[in-house]
Formats: sequence, structure tokens, C-alpha cells
Amino acid sequence: MATAPATVLLLAIDAANPQLLQQWAHDGTLPHIGSLMSRGLTGRTRSMPGFYVGSTWPSFYTGVTPARHGFHYLTQLKRGTYDYYRPADQGIVKCDPFWMNLSDAGRRVAILDVPLSRVADRPLNGVQIVEWGSHDAVFGFNATPSHAADEIRSRFVYPVSGPCDGERKTAADYRAFTDRLVSAVHAKTELTRYFLAQGGWDFYMQVFTESHCVGHQCWHLHDPNHPAHDPAVLAEIGDPLRTVYAAIDAAIGDVLADAGDAFVLLLVAHGMSYWHGANFLLQDILLRLGATQPTSSRSGPRNVRSIVTDSARLLWRRLPPSIRNPLAPLRDSVAQALAPDDALPTVDADLSCSFCFVVFNGLAVSGIRLNLVGREPRGILEPGPRADAFCDQLGTELLNIVDERTGRPLVQRVMRTRDLYQGSCLDDLPDLLVEWSDEVPTGSVIVGGGIGAAVRASSAQIGSVEGVNQYGRTGEHRMGGLFIAAAPGIQSGRLSRDVSILDFAPTFATMFGVDATRFDGQAIAELLHTALPIG
Repeated sequence: MATAPATVLLLAIDAANPQLLQQWAHDGTLPHIGSLMSRGLTGRTRSMPGFYVGSTWPSFYTGVTPARHGFHYLTQLKRGTYDYYRPADQGIVKCDPFWMNLSDAGRRVAILDVPLSRVADRPLNGVQIVEWGSHDAVFGFNATPSHAADEIRSRFVYPVSGPCDGERKTAADYRAFTDRLVSAVHAKTELTRYFLAQGGWDFYMQVFTESHCVGHQCWHLHDPNHPAHDPAVLAEIGDPLRTVYAAIDAAIGDVLADAGDAFVLLLVAHGMSYWHGANFLLQDILLRLGATQPTSSRSGPRNVRSIVTDSARLLWRRLPPSIRNPLAPLRDSVAQALAPDDALPTVDADLSCSFCFVVFNGLAVSGIRLNLVGREPRGILEPGPRADAFCDQLGTELLNIVDERTGRPLVQRVMRTRDLYQGSCLDDLPDLLVEWSDEVPTGSVIVGGGIGAAVRASSAQIGSVEGVNQYGRTGEHRMGGLFIAAAPGIQSGRLSRDVSILDFAPTFATMFGVDATRFDGQAIAELLHTALPIG
């Protein structure tokens, strides 16, 4: 058996739709993924309940839950305060990634563009490239060893810079966007093959993140049921998702042609589908329920800017939707112009008399923080039975809310984080998780203009609360993904059970004879039955 350039080769497709991948693999659109499926083991993956929007990749590479690694969103509350901070400033997570364990055990590793990961803070036996071509750029491009960064700059150019969010209206806009993503896939393929060809890798990983961008920005063109679907644009340029997925499939074929007899794992850690969720209504809902009090009733000395800001917020909420909706883009432009570039958000509640308040956690699953006595600086809710009763009542009231357009429940479930997770970082996370029903799409109708269809939430407790999704994305994450494993000794077919993303780190550790006891997941036994000399 010839020596492969890598013993284990992991290729990942970031935030792709697993159903589309399988459908297009079967109909020949994605022939290389189809070939892997025919000869490998295919299974479903699931990300972290409540935290699959922000925490999927950190949970994957640490092998522990957010309650242990501490990250759930790009801006989080500092423990013991009401102030936000950026976890990237402190390295994102509080645990080592599994590849450091492999490196410490003498294994040679190559880690390329794993989202929300930083360059190792101690010597790495191999190479790591961070944010050369990523969807979420929080650290900026870097690499270790340092000469690798110079080598990349001199040899390769990634044709997409900055966030993929942006205003697009015409077919030409979407064609240019899609073409840039396809060019980005080609560039990433060249870089992947270049480092793979150096050989001698025990573990080699690359993540194609272009699927993430096209899913957020172009779902409405793919999906004929989306309210922003434009058949004329689709007829002129084709389906951008299909185009980008096909480019990634071709890239996978090119890399696999160089991989020899490597153990190959293709991973989709979490999914993508149509936009859903009414996070933009949650603040007003909590105000109506009396769980949160508006900042206008805040006591104590305030500066002129805060008084004007609070007054403007109160006036905005009192405007009827017929006036508020057309003015929304102007309001957003003014707010953006007035805000400093590095401004952090603030808690939008009077914290002296609010039982809870909204915190950032993504838009498909909203976060709520309890204003607990003894934990928060001005906490008013006693922990224990009183807090439990409050959470039970609030959960019931949220579940009673329906979308007036469809009559369907707007909230799918309300979860207490402590019932899902335990760990030293539990208090870094929201206390309540509001999972919005994905049976109620809320995607923008006029994507380029930023104006969406009004959503009216109603219940006996809140009356009616109306708002508009002004976020330009039309695709949003889902918790489910998939994996395909192919290697001599791996039985082909389908795995009947779901696999947690926490299970991959202990699987790789076990493959290479490294201690796996620190991880929260369990090694995937079916992936350990390989004839390759890995351990």
C-alpha cells in the first residue's frame, strides 16, 4: 500500500444543506460526493441545542460543550457585569482544540481555515492557517509557523474580502457574487493541494466556507417558496447554491485525487435553510409581558446622549408600523453613522427593575439572561424556587404566542440552559433559550432594500406585537448536518443514529492513541474499524 500524503484527511463544507447535498449527489450534480457516499459510511450530525448558530465549530474542535469552552456568540456579557465584550479578544474558547492534543503527542497536523479558531499559542507540530478564506473573520489572517504566512501571501490570493453581507438587487449583482465565491473555492483548492503535497501529515483538515456565504445570501433564489424568490434572476444566472456546491464538489474531487489511500472524512457540521425566527420581536414581547422594563424608566444620573437615545427608542416603539416600516432604513443608517466602528452593544433594559433581558445568541435561537440576585450587579430575581417559577411562567407565555399570518405557534420551545449543559462556564451563557419555530418563515421580502414582510405576534398576554425582519440574509442555520467516512475497512452504508459534533474530537484522539477522557463526546466506534495503520 502506497504511503498517502495524509493519514487522515478531513474536508468540511461549512453550513451547507445536507438534504441538497444528498439530492444533488444522487442526481449527478455532485459526482465526487456521490462517489464518497457509494463507498463510504454516511451519517447525520447534530450540533449543540440552543447554540448551533455561534458555537458549532468551537464545540467541534474542543470536543466539549459551550458550558465548558465558554463561547456562544461573537459578543457576550462579561460575567458579573452588564457589559458586552468580544470573546475573540480573549481567544474565543477556554479549552485546547483536539489538534493540539495530537500535536503534543508528536503527530504532524495541518489545520486550514477552521472557523472561529485562532493560531496556536504554543508550538504546533505542523501548520495552521487562520482566516485566509473564512466566513467569520474575527482574528484576521495569520499562520504558524510564521514563514507559512509569507509563503501564502507570495503564492495565493483569496478573491473574497470582508463579510459576504451586502445589498444585491440585479441578476448582475448575484452573478458577480456567485462568480467570486466560485473563484474563492478554486483558490482554496490550490492552497489545499499545495500543503497536502508536502506530505507526511498525520491529520490534515480544510474547511470550505463559501457554502456558508451563498446559503445566507442566496437562499431566496434557490427556494421557489421564499417570499423574495425572483424567478427572472434564477432563469438568468441559475441557482447560486447549486453553482457553489458544484464548485466545492469539484474541489473535493481534485483534493481526493491527491490523497491516495487516506482515511477520508467529509463533514457538514451544521446546516442551512430558509430564514426563520422573530428575534427582532423578543424585546417588545418581554416588555409587554412585564418581564423587562424599558430603559426610559432607568433611574440615576444620565448624560445627554443616553437621554436622547432612550427617548428616541421609546418614540420609535410608539410609532405605528405604517410609519415605522418605511423609515427603518433611514433609522439604521443614522444609527450606523453615529456609532463608533468598535462600539459594543448595550443591554436594552432598565436593570434596576427588570427580571430578565435579551442577550445576543444568534437569530434562530434567542437568548434571555435572568437578572439574578447575587450574580448580576443589580439583580432583583431571587435564585431558586422564585426564579424557577418565573422561568416556567415566561416559557408558557412565550409558547402561547402565535404568528397572526398563519395561526401557528411562533416559538417552538423554550429551554433552560442549565437543563442542557453543565460546566464551569455555564454562567457565561444565556439562561433561557427561545427556539423559534422554523414552520414560520420570516425572511426579508425585498432583500436589497432591507424591508421585509411585517410579522404580527399575538397572544392573550401580549395582545399584538408587530415588527419587520430587516436583516438582509434569506438563509439561516439548522442544527443538523452530515458526515461521510471512506477508508479501507470502513463498512459502507448509512448509520442509523445521529452523531454529535462533540464525538469527532474523541474519535480522532482515539484513532491516534491520544487520551480522549477530557472530551464530552464519545468516539464513533464505526470509524475506528479501519485497516489503515493510524494508531
